[in-house]
Amino acid sequence: MPLNAKAVYSRENADYVPFPSRRSTVHSTKGIVSCSQPLAAAAGHRILSQGGNAADAAVAVAAGLNMTEPCSTGIGGDMFCLFYNANTKKVHALNGSGRYPGEATLEKVRKDLGFAPGAPGEMPMMNALAATTPGAAAGWVDTIEKFGSGKLSLEQILQPAIELGEEGFPVSELSSHGWVEAEKDIRNASPNFREMLKVDASAKDGVRSPLPGEIMKNPTLAKTFRALAAEGKNGFYKGRVAEQIVKVVQDLGGYMTLEDLAYHAEVGTQEVDAISLDFTGQDIVSKATPGTDDGANRGVTIWEHPPNGQGIVALIALGIMEELEKAGKIPKFTEDQHNSAEYLHAVIESLRIAFADAAWWVTDPDVERVPSQGLLAREYLAERAKLFQPDRAADIMDHGSPAHNHCDTVYFAVTDSEGNGISFINSNYAGFGTAIIPAGCGFTLQNRGANFSLQEGHPNALAPRKRPYHTIIPALITNIADGSLHSVYGVMGGFMQPQGHVQVMLNMLAFGYHPQAALDSPRFCLAAPTDESTDRTVWIEEGISDEAVEGLRRLGHKIEVLTGWKRAAFGRGQIIRSYFDDGKLVYGAGSDMRGDGMAYPLL
Repeated sequence: MPLNAKAVYSRENADYVPFPSRRSTVHSTKGIVSCSQPLAAAAGHRILSQGGNAADAAVAVAAGLNMTEPCSTGIGGDMFCLFYNANTKKVHALNGSGRYPGEATLEKVRKDLGFAPGAPGEMPMMNALAATTPGAAAGWVDTIEKFGSGKLSLEQILQPAIELGEEGFPVSELSSHGWVEAEKDIRNASPNFREMLKVDASAKDGVRSPLPGEIMKNPTLAKTFRALAAEGKNGFYKGRVAEQIVKVVQDLGGYMTLEDLAYHAEVGTQEVDAISLDFTGQDIVSKATPGTDDGANRGVTIWEHPPNGQGIVALIALGIMEELEKAGKIPKFTEDQHNSAEYLHAVIESLRIAFADAAWWVTDPDVERVPSQGLLAREYLAERAKLFQPDRAADIMDHGSPAHNHCDTVYFAVTDSEGNGISFINSNYAGFGTAIIPAGCGFTLQNRGANFSLQEGHPNALAPRKRPYHTIIPALITNIADGSLHSVYGVMGGFMQPQGHVQVMLNMLAFGYHPQAALDSPRFCLAAPTDESTDRTVWIEEGISDEAVEGLRRLGHKIEVLTGWKRAAFGRGQIIRSYFDDGKLVYGAGSDMRGDGMAYPLL
């Protein structure tokens, strides 16, 4: 126990908020890892130091975060990534999301949950029926095989995380908070709860959630990582780990089978075409970082992962803002208008329109038609922009699906000395996911299936071997002029993610903020962006002016200002900005002050 830790940190002391003061942008010419947990950043840094590239280091970070921040992410969840290849100047996308069990049907699940035919209903978050096939393990392997340097083995890449699990690590502040908050769920979810709690003879059942600075070990997760390292996908999707996943899910009423896991190992991870939007609106400022051209390169391409992810929300919103500017409905906002009521109203309403589309159209493109290009067509964006009213908040638009606004995901960014960049996101969905632990495996299973619609006829309705609307999204920016990498960035946190992408990107490009300042700036969050109810609440982070808050209220927005721990609703982001100065590649990185993490440069 660290000195005086009990006096500072306790389960009852919920008012203690360890958000750090403003940070500075970190620079390097060799590469940077930026993530929400310092030990995980160190794991990625170690791989870069050993000759690995950005993709290799990203998998090391993902595994390290599973150990150190399991309240947000894990190998029992899903992953997506965007990889920028510096040699080809191309952006590649990997979809590592899992599918619903093949033996389940919408009718069966509704019956199991006790819903009458035709009656509304939602999937409960803490239920084995919410578990979808874990996609992260296959995604990690495929990331290394497709984009890795080829210099390091999977065992070498996973070794830092394995050591954290076997030797133990000191728990960071926000991870501890998440553990404490979720302890009851972990205990109730499965008989294997002891595996992911700290041994303490004085505690109930001899285990409890760890406090900040205490040493936590997870040897069973290290054993799972060793199996993956030795056998590749078969070490997770077949054999002992797979058998334990199926056993615990079926024991608790779920439908997952060994065939579901084997199917994902074979076809689960997909390399897909990233979607993009050329953005030149709001008087783009290229000179956000010293050494860049302020005149010749005034436009960027914003890259997002396609559906079943929700990255298209950010692109639709940005496209609508461009159309509003062209139509003269909003001005080119000046520096003194940043986070003003007029500016926030424009972004909020553009996002509401975008979410109204996404709530219907974002689903598994292998099962349903998803018209991504049509949603991003300029004619369509101009038509949707007509819904914007500069003098009031708009009425409810179209129809949506029930939403759960959870902010428990990890996003991280990595660049290397060769100029490659990877935007990577990994999640359990809500906290520890279902909190169900397969025996002897050391991780929890995700509850991503809770994001299916349980209404027949909805494009996102639950179906066998189908992937749900996915909240986790990586983002990346390139320069239109030459296709060079501009930034690798993202903001984690459920339905906050596309909202964060839009706000952080505009902070950098429309207002000229450096990466750390772009993350530090206070944000807003639509509380239930895909909910068709009358609740139009907008959460505003402390730090946005009282004048702006009152201005939004006058426009008809229902405003709630969040402080303290509630600021987790605004997500946690990472940015690595790429540019050239004096003929040399330079990176400038930021890491969100709302997290425990850091930007760790390579020497």
